[in-house]
Amino acid sequence: MQIEPIRDKVFGAVVRGVRLAELRADEFTGIHRAFLRYGFLVFPGQFLSEQQNIEFGERFGELEFGAMPMANQRRLDDGGWGEVVPLDSQRMRTNVGNEAWHTDSTYWPVSSKCAMLSAVTVPEFGGETELADMRAGYAALDEDTRARVAGLSAYHSTQFSQANDVGDFPPQAAGTIYHGEAYLRPLVKTHPETGVKNLFIGRHAFSIPGLSRMESRQLLKSLVDFVVAEPSRVYQHRWQAGDTLIWDNRALLHRACPYDYSQPRVLLGTRVAGDPQSELAYYPTDPEAEAGRRALQTELRLLREESANRMFAATTAEQTSA
Repeated sequence: MQIEPIRDKVFGAVVRGVRLAELRADEFTGIHRAFLRYGFLVFPGQFLSEQQNIEFGERFGELEFGAMPMANQRRLDDGGWGEVVPLDSQRMRTNVGNEAWHTDSTYWPVSSKCAMLSAVTVPEFGGETELADMRAGYAALDEDTRARVAGLSAYHSTQFSQANDVGDFPPQAAGTIYHGEAYLRPLVKTHPETGVKNLFIGRHAFSIPGLSRMESRQLLKSLVDFVVAEPSRVYQHRWQAGDTLIWDNRALLHRACPYDYSQPRVLLGTRVAGDPQSELAYYPTDPEAEAGRRALQTELRLLREESANRMFAATTAEQTSA
């Protein structure tokens, strides 16, 4: 097994000479060590089946979900892929929203440990996945900014991010990612396995308690902009069918890149749940959850008035088109 750091980047590595579907215990030990060190790993030419995606993901912990299609095609009963779904469907509205920088599952009580994608079908141009190192971003902050963000937190919600980024207001429904809750999380996170501090921000974050709405928006945007402004802190993966990519959601941002949405793009997504000891905000039944719900509803009311110039112009996709 060869682990080669990404050239000219402060994070990331390519792993060759190993078959993830036939992984020995000592090989996984080396992979896990590299994962914590580099933040993300690329495994070219793996061509993992759905079950193999699940089994590899489970080595990192309990799954939120395994081998879920992250696709712009409908899945057929025989396991194949059908028509490309329309851009105005809720599925594609959500996919387009994910073209903004984010980390996964901060909109659930327990945020994600890590996530994995395996490429099945990729468009001719575009559709890359980009990652950004929030560890290096935090380390590069000036002392005044570090002191300012040290005690601050922000709420996280996909209903906010969809409305803010693309003018999309999906129907609120329990059990979906549009569930009406918002979870308060610190802007600075200490990694539970490495002890390294990093920023913990992205498109789902909004409404920092103690700051005005404008101050909150400006600070959160400036932090993301700062992290991704340095090329050595950003990596773009140009997908080839068979590639597998895994990254640490506790330390990295990521986003999808635009492409010709009429072309098929099928990735299999597997997401590992975080440890509640380090990734739990609170549960909807806890008393502090009510403040998050109020903050979210206040923000959504304002965004409905402000989002006419965004992609979906504050319209709501029909649930039947998802």
